[in-house]
Formats: sequence, structure tokens, C-alpha cells
Amino acid sequence: MGVVRFAPGAHTAWHRHANGQTLHILDGRRLVQSRGGQVLQAGPGDTIITPPGEWHWHGAAPSHFMTHLAMSEDLADGQPGPVTEWGDHLTGDEYPRPITPSRTRKEKPCQTART
Repeated sequence: MGVVRFAPGAHTAWHRHANGQTLHILDGRRLVQSRGGQVLQAGPGDTIITPPGEWHWHGAAPSHFMTHLAMSEDLADGQPGPVTEWGDHLTGDEYPRPITPSRTRKEKPCQTART
């Protein structure tokens, strides 16, 4: 588990986690997108769950700092890795994009199709 802080507009590259990832927003506005999905916005108290192997990116909204707790599990004995696989950097067409307002639920899967 770690505390991660993002400056306005800062974001990760596309990546995936072998055992998934849970992010709990502490402060600011966060953007997250699964490959092929909509860009979602989340705020303080929201929890984002990314399933194992799902390509995604996340970061701060363009005009907001953001802090979250990041939680993921190490590989089990004999489980193929890596724990986190990094992909391409986002293109200008991928960030920023029109943003879907945050849902009212406190726990949200990363991919909108899984609600």
C-alpha cells in the first residue's frame, strides 16, 4: 500500500496489475479510464477497483491536485508476472477527454460496463 500524489494533469501511462488494484481517493479530483471505456471522475471518499489484468490509466484532473491510497497484492508463489506491466504513454487524444461525472456509489469498478 502506498500514498500517491499527483499534480494537476499528471497521470500514469497505460498499465495493468496481475492481481488488480484498489485506489481510495483522499483528496482532489481523479480521472481513470479502462482501455476502450469512458474517462471517469472520482473524488474524496471514492474507491476505484481495477480487476486483474485490466489495462487502465489514472491521474489528477487537469486543474486539481489529487492524493490516493494505492493497494495491490504481490504475485503468489509460481504466479506469472510482473506485478505491474507498463504500456504506452497516453496520446493527446486520450487525455484529457470529455469526463463522465462521478457516480453516487462509493465503490466503482474501473470499467463502466461492470456496474
